[in-house]
Amino acid sequence: MATVATLEATLKVENGTGSSRAIRREGKIPAVIYGGNEQPQTIAVDPRDILKGLNQKGFYASIVDIIIDGKKSHVIPKAVQFHPVSDAPIHVDFLRVTDSSTITVNVPISFLNQDKCKGVKAGGILNIVRHSVEVIAPAARIPSLFEVDLLEYEIADSVKSSVIALPADVKFTISDRDFTIATIVPPKDEAAADKADADAAAAASAASTAASEAAKGKK
Repeated sequence: MATVATLEATLKVENGTGSSRAIRREGKIPAVIYGGNEQPQTIAVDPRDILKGLNQKGFYASIVDIIIDGKKSHVIPKAVQFHPVSDAPIHVDFLRVTDSSTITVNVPISFLNQDKCKGVKAGGILNIVRHSVEVIAPAARIPSLFEVDLLEYEIADSVKSSVIALPADVKFTISDRDFTIATIVPPKDEAAADKADADAAAAASAASTAASEAAKGKK
């Protein structure tokens, strides 16, 4: 199993809101490790380590080694809770994994040659429908990234999931259709849009004038 990061943590015996507050007063954030036919473990982690991971592409598809008192646990980040005002991470859920684990993860997509895309060069706009795709994969072989080359796409073309080359032991969770991950949309007709706005304004003005005249007639 390839490890992309190592994270030091402290085991916390207490659970509940009071324990979480105490962990945050220490400058750490609470987290839980669960799964793998073992009891959940409450731990404290450095928020800087979590922010560093979140700033990297594919955080939720990355295997992490969490070290607690010298013992190493293979995990994958499953959820991060954020403060509603500051947006700082305040809690993390980690799932235990092994070489034989098969898990569901979101793998990010990198769109190549956006500036050279035929449709974009002709004035089209890249509309990204999905920045990542959900797949089922062995924990030991989670793809870190899917690359999609946009070079030959024209205006009005759709980029479908079938262009992604999946490893033999990886499959999409959406299996009943060839779903869209991006489109090259036509450029907006600004003149037509301006005319439509002007027509709408004129109609609104006419309706207002008619209503005013009708009100005068009743007096």
